[in-house]
Amino acid sequence: MGKFSLHPSFAIHGKVLSLNDLIELSYSFIKEGEQFEKHIGEFILDWIDDSPTISVQTSGSTGTPKTIVIKKEYMVNSALATGKYFNLLSKSTALLCLPATYIAGKMMLVRAMVLGLDLHIISPSSNLLEGISRNFDFGAMVPLQVDNSIPNLHKIKNLIIGGAPISKALRKELKNVSNASYETYGMTETITHIAVKPLNNSVDENIPFSILPDVTITMDDRDCLVINAPKVSDYIIVTNDVVELISPTEFKWLGRFDNIINSGGIKLNPEQIESKLSNILEQAFFIDSVFDAKLGEQLLLVVEGSVNVESLLKDIKETNVLSKYEIPRQIRTVTVFVRTKSGKVKRKETMTLLKA
Repeated sequence: MGKFSLHPSFAIHGKVLSLNDLIELSYSFIKEGEQFEKHIGEFILDWIDDSPTISVQTSGSTGTPKTIVIKKEYMVNSALATGKYFNLLSKSTALLCLPATYIAGKMMLVRAMVLGLDLHIISPSSNLLEGISRNFDFGAMVPLQVDNSIPNLHKIKNLIIGGAPISKALRKELKNVSNASYETYGMTETITHIAVKPLNNSVDENIPFSILPDVTITMDDRDCLVINAPKVSDYIIVTNDVVELISPTEFKWLGRFDNIINSGGIKLNPEQIESKLSNILEQAFFIDSVFDAKLGEQLLLVVEGSVNVESLLKDIKETNVLSKYEIPRQIRTVTVFVRTKSGKVKRKETMTLLKA
């Protein structure tokens, strides 16, 4: 594998593995393992081959899923940056509970091999800490897993959460968990997170994201985040994420530029409206729009499951959380939303169910 050598302290379930041990384990995972273990074995064999790059599938949450090619050197740099930020030392324990089919799972394996972590692998189910008695120094989960693991989250000292939006209800619960949980900002192109923000200890949810070392951020003329991270990407990444820059190292995420709705000349940010509505609605929902001959676009609230439309609209108006332009003109329901494997709602696909 050239310069990508295996850290001498790298271990799985407490057993230190040589390169030959790792190859043998990977083949046994592929031949006899469960589906998630097969994916781990395949990735490890790809990682230790002579190719300087690896192909990674994007999740498709903000566009069509695609395969991108990433330099292994950049994945090592990403692992080192995370190790530095979270003070992960050789023999620190880490939990892999995400599938190795996407970048987040792959990177947990890379961190372990590069930093010399003791990696514990469990099936990437939704309720995964039940019955596990040991503690871990580091872990990564999607919000659905976090939601189902609240009583056991104290077992993970530093937990990074990503892959889907974190609901207001979950944020509230995390404030009382005695560990350090962080919301992450990143994408496949940035090799997972380039920024994090803490979620525990009654922190103000309006605090910004802080960027990791060796990352520079600016905004373009749309107020969208532009990322220059030369250690993990050859290109400057122009995102569609509307942000507010607080300082050269901090930003607040406001929403997606491609979701912005223009209703009668008023630009409305769905994510900001959703944030305001999250205290009123318990079931899943999102804000979208439908064509309107007069306004161009008309604001639409889409709710999962059944709801009393008149009663809900009355509640929304009476709470005064929305400005008059932010109040939905229509409320529609969909029995079950279309989601990605990590639990993100696919808005466009769900909207097509309304037209069906």
